[in-house]
Amino acid sequence: MRSALKIALAIALAGSLLSVALAQKRISAAEAKDHFGENATVCGEVASTKYADSSKGQPTFLNLDKPYPNPIFNVVIWGNNRSKFETPEDSYKGKKICVSGKITAYDGTPEIIADDPKQIRIE
Repeated sequence: MRSALKIALAIALAGSLLSVALAQKRISAAEAKDHFGENATVCGEVASTKYADSSKGQPTFLNLDKPYPNPIFNVVIWGNNRSKFETPEDSYKGKKICVSGKITAYDGTPEIIADDPKQIRIE
């Protein structure tokens, strides 16, 4: 029984270390467009924010380096996770942040979906 527990803990630890290692590549918001599909840490200044409470999924957008409608990179926090972040449109606006996760795109703009506040670090 103890061996099984040790094995399970070792597997969980290895998975955690792997996900941290994968997100260690640090890039600027402008560089993110060259890294679609990769796990990375993307850094930039939150130039504008928007809580789209009347939109499907109630997303909150943190637009890095340039404000909407021409952001360089977006951090998206969906409404079902919003309460974990307090009021992200106020907490992060104007601050330099780094966000870790998988870089995807929406309408050609690179983004990371943040499900957990631990993904975002204020610099």
